[in-house]
Amino acid sequence: MYKKLSVMMLAALSMGVLASCSPAPAPQSGASQATQPPAAASEATKAPVASGEKSTLRILIHNNPPFVEAMNQINKKFMEKYPNITVDMTVERSENLATAVQTRLTAGDVDLVDQFAFDQAVMDYMKGVEKPAWQKYVEAGLYLDLTDQPFVKAWDPAVVKAVGSVNGKVYEINTGRYAFTGVFYNKDLFDKNGVKVPTTWSDLVAACDTFKKAGVACMTSGGKDVWPLAVAGNGILLAQYPDQEALAKGLWTGTIKFNDPTSMVVWNRLQQMLTFMEDGVSGIDYTSAPGRFAAGKSAMYPAGTWDAPAIAKANPDMKLGYFPMPGSDNAADNKYIAGKYDVGFSVAAKGKNTDAAIKWLDFFSTKDIYSLYVNAVGILPTMTGVTLDTAFGKEIAPMLPTFRVALERYWVMPKGAGKFAGFNSTFFKPYGDFTDPKALANQAQSDLEAGLNAAK
Repeated sequence: MYKKLSVMMLAALSMGVLASCSPAPAPQSGASQATQPPAAASEATKAPVASGEKSTLRILIHNNPPFVEAMNQINKKFMEKYPNITVDMTVERSENLATAVQTRLTAGDVDLVDQFAFDQAVMDYMKGVEKPAWQKYVEAGLYLDLTDQPFVKAWDPAVVKAVGSVNGKVYEINTGRYAFTGVFYNKDLFDKNGVKVPTTWSDLVAACDTFKKAGVACMTSGGKDVWPLAVAGNGILLAQYPDQEALAKGLWTGTIKFNDPTSMVVWNRLQQMLTFMEDGVSGIDYTSAPGRFAAGKSAMYPAGTWDAPAIAKANPDMKLGYFPMPGSDNAADNKYIAGKYDVGFSVAAKGKNTDAAIKWLDFFSTKDIYSLYVNAVGILPTMTGVTLDTAFGKEIAPMLPTFRVALERYWVMPKGAGKFAGFNSTFFKPYGDFTDPKALANQAQSDLEAGLNAAK
């Protein structure tokens, strides 16, 4: 969900430094360090709906077809269990959701809303930037404190802490996560060519050489749309900077620079990764890339897990694998996958039917209902004991304990920073202006410092 929008943010921020589902090590988020909010309206301040009294539960969500269909199924089942509660669900276009949430929360004209995960919090070391909407809403007391609700215990506690909490209090139930630092691979092509899953950068280079000699493209991507190539480089960055939150802080405070030795490894490998792509990749659009990979046009496809359904649809018989991008020559650095948490649900503190909203979240938090949701949407689960019941879901499940939050979900760009302030492979030719990694690294640091200096 929000797949394209979020990944465009990734290209512009996360991989433009960068620029659309308990993990250990546990993901950490600046959200838990946000400013302490004033006391929110509690459930006790709302008159509970009397047993047997008819009421309406107003839900606001974004327009994503699989998500909407899953919600329709869940709402139908909910109303069968609670026949006196009618669900009135409004579906907004994704680009209009933020405005609709703000308007309806303030007016008390909604009971349950969906939104992005609690991330990109403004930290004390970030100067002159605006807080994200969720942080403002929590501080204004517009979200209900869910901390003591029994259903919270059904969810992975590390996820609840990382992207649903502020100062130890829970305000959101997150619905799932996506990884985008891994590489899809064709198991049959690997076996046919005697290639093992690479665990180091040198292994990956050797694998690409083997496929090239066999007349098989190493990788493909949606180069025509540019942003997929930026996404493809996330694993290289992760391998060099496994603590992505510390990377965000380091860039802001100057302890990490775009042109220091570790960052230069990233720049050099981002440029080299472009040489792994099939000929003509700049003419392949994003919607075509999964199908080309599924048809055996390339051995690998670095992309987000959200593409798994499209690959499976294009070739149901494909033996599909996924491995972390081995961006380091130290295999131990390449064990993680990273990505983003998707939308979550929050209860409007000023809503007229918070009692029904709590009932709905309790209903959603049962394994049967959440499993329905996960498999309808195709997202990686955030509830303990629930799995994605697809071949790919089973393939990636063992990697989830290594899941980390990617830089884009921590990074807030300093105001006034230049356009090159980010690790982005598409700054290199033929997509950008640079051919020399050192020159690009120096420009990135200069562009970052322009924003940092303006914030002083």
